[in-house]
Amino acid sequence: MSHIVKEAMPDFHTEPDCRNSEFATAPHRDYEDLLHEFMGFRMRLRAFIRSRGEYTLVPGGALSLGDSSAFQITDANNDYYRYIRDSYGTNVVTASTHISVGVEDPEEIIRIYRVLRCEAALYLAITAASPWLDGKATGYHSTRWHMFPRTPEPVPFFKDHEEYARWMDAMLASGEMQNSRHLWLSARPNGNEPPRHLNRVELRVCDRISYPSTLFGVTAMLEARILYLLDHPGTDPFNSCPATADELIQRAAANEESVSQVSLDATVWRWTDGARIPVGAWIAEMIDEIRPYAMAGGFDGFFSGVSRMVEKGSIARRWLERQQQGESVRDILRDAIRHAEICDEACSKAPCECFSEMEDA
Repeated sequence: MSHIVKEAMPDFHTEPDCRNSEFATAPHRDYEDLLHEFMGFRMRLRAFIRSRGEYTLVPGGALSLGDSSAFQITDANNDYYRYIRDSYGTNVVTASTHISVGVEDPEEIIRIYRVLRCEAALYLAITAASPWLDGKATGYHSTRWHMFPRTPEPVPFFKDHEEYARWMDAMLASGEMQNSRHLWLSARPNGNEPPRHLNRVELRVCDRISYPSTLFGVTAMLEARILYLLDHPGTDPFNSCPATADELIQRAAANEESVSQVSLDATVWRWTDGARIPVGAWIAEMIDEIRPYAMAGGFDGFFSGVSRMVEKGSIARRWLERQQQGESVRDILRDAIRHAEICDEACSKAPCECFSEMEDA
């Protein structure tokens, strides 16, 4: 289907498996402008696939009802797509939301990347929405992140831009990476021509975020955190954390795995003080710390989407609770699909509606 979408709407992009379609918004400083463009993309996609038959957008980040046994390649003549299929199979057939924030200084991008590697688990905890695969509970709130291949492994925290660029050059030369985008981990430096020309930090850990209030809450949280970091240049795992570089890699990965299992119910390692802390408590403390930066930018109101999620639990946990009460996976997803459709329709007509309690049903 994704190749059909791209033929009709060239600003959408294909993925190796044809069940995935991708779009990317332009950079925006104003959240209202970003919301308008984002909802425009989503509603166009909804309308187009509906015109092709009984198709819709399925909430969640994995093949909840299947079929994960077969890779449905979009273009068998595409060398990179064949490589992805043959190397990873359907472990890559997932759905996610990537969020990028522009930063001018490449050295600051690398430092912010180091921090986000240590804190990516917070964003996954908020957005975990893939508890099923092929109609069965997997034991994970984010099946997607648990099974998605991180490659190459291990990826250093990088001490500066030059080390990052040299490492990327070596990975590309060796074939460990097929191209500059073949760097799959929770967060990464990015730009129009990486690795030499960087202009943004990209958060990649989130499961697909169906509800606009959660998406914009997470975006606001990420932007405010980055503004805080730019204002506090000493905030850096390499400066204020006793862990070695290798230990940072291991502990960040352990945090992500813990959150993959139980999302907001996880207890994780906090790099700033070495404490073991409930991830929800860390999120709440971070929101308080970064709120002045969001207030100065006029986007602190979006934090409500994150706060509601922390209070009520992740989508994955709520879905699993319904399953434990006797509802079928198919019925839960059917309700989720219809509810997401209603929310998108309301948001496309009146943006303020997509930040109401209606999303939490």
